[in-house]
Amino acid sequence: MAKIKTQNLTEIKTLGALKEFGYKSKSIKEELRQNLIAKLQRNEKIFENIIGYENTVMPELERAILAKHNINFLGLRGQAKTKIARQITNLLDEWIPIVEGSELNDDPLAPISFYAKNLIAEKGDNTPISWLHRSERYAEKLATPDVTVADLIGDIDPIKAAKLNVSYADERAIHFGIIPRSNRCVFVINELPDLQARNQVALFNILQEGDVQIRGYKIRFNLDIQFVFTANPEDYSNRGSMVTPLKDRIGSQIHTHYPQTLNIAKNITKQEAKNNTENEAVEMSDLVASLIEQIAFEARSSEFIDMKSGVSARLSISIYELAMSAAERRMLLNGETKSFVRISDLYTATPAISGKIELLYEGEQEGIITVVQGLISKAIRNFFVTIFPNPVSLKKSKSPSPYRDILNWFGENNSLSLLQNENNKTYFLKLDSIEALNDLVKAFCAKCSNNNKYVMKEYILHALAEYSQISKTELNENAVQFNELFSNMFKLEDLDR
Repeated sequence: MAKIKTQNLTEIKTLGALKEFGYKSKSIKEELRQNLIAKLQRNEKIFENIIGYENTVMPELERAILAKHNINFLGLRGQAKTKIARQITNLLDEWIPIVEGSELNDDPLAPISFYAKNLIAEKGDNTPISWLHRSERYAEKLATPDVTVADLIGDIDPIKAAKLNVSYADERAIHFGIIPRSNRCVFVINELPDLQARNQVALFNILQEGDVQIRGYKIRFNLDIQFVFTANPEDYSNRGSMVTPLKDRIGSQIHTHYPQTLNIAKNITKQEAKNNTENEAVEMSDLVASLIEQIAFEARSSEFIDMKSGVSARLSISIYELAMSAAERRMLLNGETKSFVRISDLYTATPAISGKIELLYEGEQEGIITVVQGLISKAIRNFFVTIFPNPVSLKKSKSPSPYRDILNWFGENNSLSLLQNENNKTYFLKLDSIEALNDLVKAFCAKCSNNNKYVMKEYILHALAEYSQISKTELNENAVQFNELFSNMFKLEDLDR
């Protein structure tokens, strides 16, 4: 019999035409393997918008797919575990045939359900088929303590049995759960340790043997599924644990991680921030973007924050979004058409930080606001020395200080107040009043744009305050004042008297 010639598989509508075309069935793991091999040979990018895993997670994932393994992504919150899992479907064939009307996505050439087998026995080569796109071959379930075996695998439906007049041992009496309905699909269970132990046990046979069993009846389905699990190490001790035999049945456990450099972290945040493209009138300088990531890095090493819980990449994204929104709000209040993010806008992002960190006992004693303010202060301080000389080291070595003229300006009984919502013109004039700032920025930021030069000037003041070279006083929630260090101390002593 000659093969059917067609450019579009989806034009094939019957089992006979499918056979005539010469279609060959493949397991889902074989699909993934073959398509991955083709992409690797063509040197194509396999996963889109996954940054920072090129030399760690991605090679491990590719090896697991080549080995036809089920996969467990193990990592702390906000490490793109689910995002990667959802992209695995890109390695599937674009279309696969299924027996039309099948609940289990039956392969017309290898049916597993009573419905499909019976239909093929009745209609033979005239059995109608339909086509399933790879975008529809993904299912996801969040593991929670209330998830049951019936939800995952299925259960006997007495009403079905009564209507069809069949026994409970008959396949037609089953109400299928999400896993059988995900036959020939990628199926993801998020936060696996939260699944109760008895429900994890129910997965044993599916992972090892590829079949399911409903209650005590001799009903089996040889399912074809690519399983992907995600888990947080914190869950192993706090909320639940993975049953050891289940872990043993998962082929590859891949550890994810947080961004390892500021540049990688900045690229992730810029890609994921919702208002990155919306606020075209608002400029985010590379300096402020770096400080945002530095805050996250400081949080991940803070003695007040629970490292087992982790500090999600969503923390940086939320700070970025709030800082952009603070600049946008200021622009709207002042009737301006352009705006840019200032250093002071970082302090408006407290709500973005406080909800994304878990405090240890010491942190709770300090208070969430104090901890958050401390993270911002540390970020400003520690990043400063990657651009400018360390003020403290210069003083100890008695080397000429590039900050001398700035400190002398404040020493002449001058002060500078910056308001959160003041317009750009006033902001520029105030910072221009310290001529020494302009000289310092020219020396270290010669290629900066005009707006970025002023952000740098403000940053220098905040950093010098963090290094105790000048003082910084919060006048209210929307204003900060910089003064000469010792004169401010004397003022405070007078107030105490």
